[in-house]
Amino acid sequence: MTLDKTALVVDNNNNSTEVNLTGSASDTADMLDMTIGETVGKALLEDAKLNVRHANVFYGDKQAIHDISLDIGKNEVLAMIGPSGCGKSTFLRCLNRMNDTIPICRVEGSFLLDGEDIYDRRQDPVLLRSRVGMVFQKPNPFPKSIYDNVAYGVRLHGLAKNRAELDEIVEKSLRRAGLFNEVKDDLHKPGTGLSGGQQQRLCIARTIAIDPEVILMDEPTSALDPIATALIEELITELSEKYTIAIVTHSMQQAARVSNRTAYFHMGKLVEVNDTDSVFTTPQHPLTENYITGRFG
Repeated sequence: MTLDKTALVVDNNNNSTEVNLTGSASDTADMLDMTIGETVGKALLEDAKLNVRHANVFYGDKQAIHDISLDIGKNEVLAMIGPSGCGKSTFLRCLNRMNDTIPICRVEGSFLLDGEDIYDRRQDPVLLRSRVGMVFQKPNPFPKSIYDNVAYGVRLHGLAKNRAELDEIVEKSLRRAGLFNEVKDDLHKPGTGLSGGQQQRLCIARTIAIDPEVILMDEPTSALDPIATALIEELITELSEKYTIAIVTHSMQQAARVSNRTAYFHMGKLVEVNDTDSVFTTPQHPLTENYITGRFG
């Protein structure tokens, strides 16, 4: 596809650069890479749950994230979109130190959860992940019963005083994940025997059973059918009443349906963050516009 257009790129300091977009979509993306400048939109908030400043991430000598500053608000759903390999998942994994498990990964910058530095040497990553839970792209139930999957973290952190209290937490978590009525007579059966959509809701139940403050979701519906996807999206909306949620998704339709704000990533940089309606109807940056209109990505 050939484009014939001129774009005006404006950064947060109102500095503008005119870019000639004549050429192929890939050429256009390359030209705009050089003019991203500062993030446009509303990346920073006054009362945020998570505050990230000047985040840089390296895998060996390769830099994957470039100087990203972004806040995630309390009880908001933030969607992160962008082409494959743009740094969305890498950034998400920084928020509960999952990148600690990769020996060649180095993370720089400030990451605060309610004002606490999550990369402080005194911070226990296990306890951090009880506050900032994660749901992965592929459902990963443990090779245990449905009951024991949900109860695992509760037992690990000593959150139940007795079996009756544990039973109550398991049932409540399965109900909140919209799964209890489907499995209530089969709690002793393996979680791995559930359908893909049920497994993902089981993983969500396992996550919320330890009552985290933040839930991170890395393409949680990419392997699911439309019906299961709709159930998960409804669940995200319900969970946002209690939790802060950050979700990485390749589906712009999903981002539009479930999120309050949307962040567009490109080549490891944060290009634009704004209210979701604004991002999809009146994007401020040409890279964002080109991506959501299908010119590249």
